[in-house]
Parts: sequence; C-alpha cells; structure tokens
Amino acid sequence: MKRMTAYYLMGASMAASTLPMQVMAQEAPQDSSFDAPTIIVQARRREEDVQDVPAVINAVTAQSIANLNFREFAEVKSLAPGLELTTNANGIGGNARLRGVNFDANASGNNGTVEFYFNDAPISPGVILQQMYDIGQIEVQRGPQGTLRGRASPSGSITITTRKPDLNQFGGYADWTGNDIGTLNFKGALNVPIIEGIAGIRVSGVWDENEADRVRPLVRTAGAPDPHSRTKSYRVVGLIEPADWIKLEGTYQYMDRDARTYDQAISFSEANPAAAASPVLITAKDRLSIQEQPRIINQRFDIYNWRAELAQWGQRLIYQGQYSKQQFYSTDNVDDGNFFIGRDVNQTTSSVAKGTSHEIRLQNEERVAGIFDYVVGFFDSKLNPPTALTSPTIVGLVRPGAAPAIAAVVTTNVSRTGRAHEQSIFGNLTAHVGESTEVSGGLRQIKYSSRNFLGVNGNTIAADAQDLKKLIYNASVKHNFSPDFLVYAATGSSLRPGINVVGDFNIAKSALENSFLNLPPETSKSYEIGFKSTLMGGRARFNVTAYHQTFKNFPYRVPNNGVYYVNTVAIRNAAGAVTGTAQQVSSFNFVGAVPVEVNGIESELNVDVARGFNVGLTASYSLGKIKGGNIPCNDLNADGIPDAVGSAPSLAELQAAVGANNLSTCAVSQRSSFMPPFTATLQSEYHTALSGKVDGFVRGLVNYNGKSLGDPGNNFDDVGAYALANLYAGIRSPDGGWEIALFAKNLFDTTKVLTRTTPLFTGYQMITGATTTAAATYTSTYTGATVTPPREFGINVRFLFGSR
Repeated sequence: MKRMTAYYLMGASMAASTLPMQVMAQEAPQDSSFDAPTIIVQARRREEDVQDVPAVINAVTAQSIANLNFREFAEVKSLAPGLELTTNANGIGGNARLRGVNFDANASGNNGTVEFYFNDAPISPGVILQQMYDIGQIEVQRGPQGTLRGRASPSGSITITTRKPDLNQFGGYADWTGNDIGTLNFKGALNVPIIEGIAGIRVSGVWDENEADRVRPLVRTAGAPDPHSRTKSYRVVGLIEPADWIKLEGTYQYMDRDARTYDQAISFSEANPAAAASPVLITAKDRLSIQEQPRIINQRFDIYNWRAELAQWGQRLIYQGQYSKQQFYSTDNVDDGNFFIGRDVNQTTSSVAKGTSHEIRLQNEERVAGIFDYVVGFFDSKLNPPTALTSPTIVGLVRPGAAPAIAAVVTTNVSRTGRAHEQSIFGNLTAHVGESTEVSGGLRQIKYSSRNFLGVNGNTIAADAQDLKKLIYNASVKHNFSPDFLVYAATGSSLRPGINVVGDFNIAKSALENSFLNLPPETSKSYEIGFKSTLMGGRARFNVTAYHQTFKNFPYRVPNNGVYYVNTVAIRNAAGAVTGTAQQVSSFNFVGAVPVEVNGIESELNVDVARGFNVGLTASYSLGKIKGGNIPCNDLNADGIPDAVGSAPSLAELQAAVGANNLSTCAVSQRSSFMPPFTATLQSEYHTALSGKVDGFVRGLVNYNGKSLGDPGNNFDDVGAYALANLYAGIRSPDGGWEIALFAKNLFDTTKVLTRTTPLFTGYQMITGATTTAAATYTSTYTGATVTPPREFGINVRFLFGSR
C-alpha cells in the first residue's frame, strides 16, 4: 500500500505529458498564446495535423526517444497504452499486441495483427525490436490497415522513419549512456551535404553492451558465463534532389547482435504454498535460472531500402522498394526440468529469411476539382524463410541410488522450406464536402499464395499450399463542428492468410493435431467512433475513441508450456539408422482458429499547465473474448474444460485421455489476450532557465498496468495491477546543443511476475533393457517466468551540432 501511495504522490506532483514527448513528426514551436503545437503525421500517406485524422495515432518524436533514454524499440510501448512489444526468447521473431488480441511470431509467422514499416516498406518485427538509433519519427496507428499502405493488418500498424540527410548544413550528434547494471550505449550520426541543396549523406550507428535481463544460472557448470548482449549497427542514408520534381533516396542498414541468456525460473511454491519445496528456493527477485549453460543467440540483419518520387502537374508518383536478409541462430535446452544434471541438451535453430517488397503509387498533391484527394497503387511482396533445426530426443539411464545420466541423444534433422507471394492493388478516395465534412473510402484486392514443405532427415513428410483472393475495405466520415472539435466514425475489414505452425515434429500426427497446425485464413471487421478536441485556447487536447471488432478464425496460441501431447519419435542406433519408434509425452504451443470479439475505448488528455510545464494522460481499455471456440487444451479428465495441470502426466495417463487424437480439445469462451485490459501512461516535463546559458529540467514517466488474467489452464499465472515509474533530471543548453541527464528506470524497484508457466518438465526415453526403452517424464519444482525489468540508475550525455 505504501508503494502504491508513492506512485500516486509522484504522479500528482509531477504529472505526465504526452504532448511534447509523445508526438512524432514535426512540431511547430509554441507562441506566447500557448497555441498547441501542430503535430504532423503521415497516417494517410500525406502530411496532416494529427487532430484532423479520423483515427487514433500515437506519435513519438526523435526528441522524446532521447529525452526518455529509450534504447530498445520495445520501450516505445511506454508511450502507447494498450500496445505490448516483446521478443521471443529464442531470438527468432518479435511480437506486437494491440487492441485486445495476441500476436505471436511462432503462431502467425510473418502475418502480424500489427504490421511494421521501415521507411514505408513492410518489415519483420524481429528486425525492428532491437536497439534503435537516429530515428526521425514513429507512428502507432490503431485499427484495421491495408487500403493505404503495404499489407493488411487487423489491429494497427507501426511506421518507423529514419532521419534523412540535411542537404544544406553539416552536423551530427554523439550520445552516451551508462548505468549501474552493466549497460554501455554509444550512438551518433554525421550529416554531410555533398552538393549543397542537391545531395547529401547521413551516417549513423550504435554500439551497445548490456547484461540482457540479468538472469544468471543457479548452478554454474564448466564455467557458465554471465548473461550478455552486444549489438553493433550502422546505417547509411543518401538523398538526391536535383530539382523540385524529383527525389531519390537510398538506405542501407546492417545490424549484428550476439547474446547469451538464461530462462528465468521461480520455485512453484512461491505461487502455490501446497507445492513441494524446491531443493533451492528461487524467488522472482533472485533472477536465477536452472539452466546450466546459456542460450546462444546470433542475429544478423541487412536492409536495403530505396525510394523515388516524381512530381508533376499536381500529382506525385512514388516507388518504394526494399530487400532484407535476416540470419538467425539460436539454441534451446530441451531438458527444461534440469533432470540430467551437468549437461544441457540443446535444440539448434538456424534460418536465413530473405524478403523483397515493391510498391508503386500515384497520389495527388493539389486537390482534384477542389474536392478530392486520392491514392492508387500496386504492391508486391515475396518471402523465402527456410529454417533448419535439430530436434533431440534424450535417452536416459535412471538407476536407484545414482544420479540420472544421459546414455544417448538421438537427433532428428528438421527443415521447413517454402515461399510466400502477395500482390495487391489498392485505392483510397477522400471527398471534402464543404469546409467541415469529409468522407473517405478505400479498397484493396489481395492475391496471396504460399507453398511450404516439412522435411525430416532429408525426406519431405508434409507439404501444404494456400491460394486466396480477398477484397478488404476501409471507410470513414468526419465532421468539424468547429475548428477545435470534430467527430468521426470509421469501419474497416482485414485479412490474414492461414498459418502453418512449426515446432511439432511428431512423425505420427493425428487429424486433430494437424488441424491445430494448419489454419484457415483469418478475417475481421471493425467499427469505430470518436471525437478530437482542442481546448483552453490551444493549451489542451482531449480525444476519445470507442471501437468494436470481430474476428473469424483468429489464431489463438496456447501460452506458456503449451499442451501435452503424445509424440512419436524415431529411435536410432549408433550408426544413425532407425531401429524403431517410441512414444513420449511432449508439450507444444498448438494454435486454434477461433471467433473473437473485442470492445474497447482509448483516450488522451494533454495540457500545457504553464510555460515550461506540460501534463498528459493517455489510457486504453480493450477486452477481447473468444466466443465459443475450440482450442487445444489439457483435459485429462475428459470433461471438455481445460485442466489446471500442476505436473506433466505419464504417457499412460495421457494416452487414456486423448486416445488416437494425440491431444485434447476444449470448447471455450475466455479472454483472447493475456494483456491487462486497462493500461495508462502519465508523463511530465518541467523546465526552467537556471542562467542565461543553462536550463534545468525534471521529467517523469509512469506506466500503469491493470490486473490481467492468464491461461485458464494455469491457476497461478494471473497478474495483479502494478505501475513502473521513471524519473529524469538534468541540465541542458537553451538551444538544445547539449544535455546531461541522470535517470532512474523502475524507480521503486518493482518486481512483478508477468508470465508464469506450469512446472517445468523433461520428457525422455528411459532405458528398460538391452534394446528397449519406455517413455518417462520428470516434473521439476520450478516454473518458468518472466518479470519486470530490473531497476537501473544511469547517466546520459548528448552533444549536438549543426544540422544535428
């Protein structure tokens, strides 16, 4: 109670502002009348005041990223309540969740509920959710997307635009951050006009070392190292504008990340007092793992992005292209319960994904007939994401009075290959009816095809194909009752191709099992109404939006440890020849196609309290529910209701429950997302002149997360409400040429368990005779978990010159 009181007192004393720190794009300076800055966004492919766009847009400037010392892109979620950004533990892919539904790259592959764009071209979230630097602007746009930009996405889009060269002035900046938990971060940029007013180049980069999530091994085997992450990246941007009617732009970015991490474990008894005691008690604050060796992650990204614009006769023709190459390698210990002491048994995964996209569009610069704005275009995207991995099966020797030992590890080589190709034509027309009313509508015709193949030890065991065509739409109407108050309504539809889930390597899959691996396309419809207002003579903004969205065939992925299933594996001799098969208990995060309904409301209030003091509050409430969908589940008592399982079943118990289906299914009506329905952000900055050459400032950021419910099959993974507070203070030059800031993130050292699995277990084949084995499982007294980031105290020093 005292801690929560501290949060409220802090929020009341310093408040929080989304106006100066949560706006992106260009901000015009305020004049003496306190007029609100004009926030320019390009949500509809043309520059507009954000208050004139009939949609919810959270905008983040380069200045706000620097002011809040955001080093990783995932921190952007702090400025967009209801948005969740995470990366997968194996380093392959990233996840964005928005408006009441989950997205998991392992379940949805390259088809996210939220689409990411890098300099106007679609990009995998795993490339973006890294260290960030030299960003020009970020826009988080909520609601169905697709008739104006790139690929269709049902929940929203996030656009990232890098800084462009200044063609007239030399300049740059240097930025250094260090903290008390092992982070060193250097980034900077140099801007050089090659031909003044015509051509220029901008070079930027980042070098970062940190201790990842600071989870360390409980037992260090063979000198297991501490966690560590190192990122090196650079970017080169060239711009040529030889005349007013032509612009050419090119970007190359290289990023290299190497990491070694441990999966956090917590004693099950911490959450369940009735559970057996662990050999060593581990609490959430301990940040310890029962892994004995780290997970190895290697990531390499190459991005080539190019753009050409031609303007003539009041029209603009734009071509946007991109090629990306993503290389991943990671290890994943399959002895999750650490049954075999002294050795980790790793699955290795490697992938080299290559993608290209091309878009050409025509749009007006001068309004047609004084009434119409339009955008028409063609989009083409190809993806080739081959993946190879080793799937190990442990053959164990368990003898009375002796520690369990590994007799052999049988490795199955698995490959996933295929290609996806998407083409679409799109158009959007906006009619301005008089001075106060606007009607807009758009269509996109999508043609999608994919071919995928699953291979085991060089033999193709499964192949699937998908071909679909779909027309999606967006429409909106808005009316300005005054220059400071508008009301709007919008509707839209979206499409995501069916997915093929990788990770279940059972060589004897059932029909039910396959139905949770190969899913049909998802469609959705959304309805939204809201208003935007400017108050107090321009000193305040107050916006509110309510929405309703329905999904058909939404891919719901079972969280945490997944579902237990009967897994048939091959048994090989020392020469590698298959000598037979065996069944064992395994777990996997299967995916069910379910109907979902989402209802929500979003609002923001921003006020200039006084000159130099800004206050803002942004909030989101979104509740998504599965409406009578069939999902994979643990249902050992066969009552059709997901079981709360505390330990892995034996093979005989599981076989008795699932029969020839290999797993169970349940009809459910439950939440479709494990995020808290209610989230809010409070921000503030107060600054004042300390002398003619130095200003002082204090900044604050408080993120509140309401209570969330976890997996119904896990009685111990609900998350209570909590708040995280960041505080910044320092000095700077009045013209912004330098700044020195001290900061504290997670100021009150809040430790909250965000996800908690069921007890970790190990499935293996136990030697029972000279040539025989039997399936066996071991359930540990620990659960897997993720927790809030550790507290950090740090310093940031920035120096900027010229064009910056």
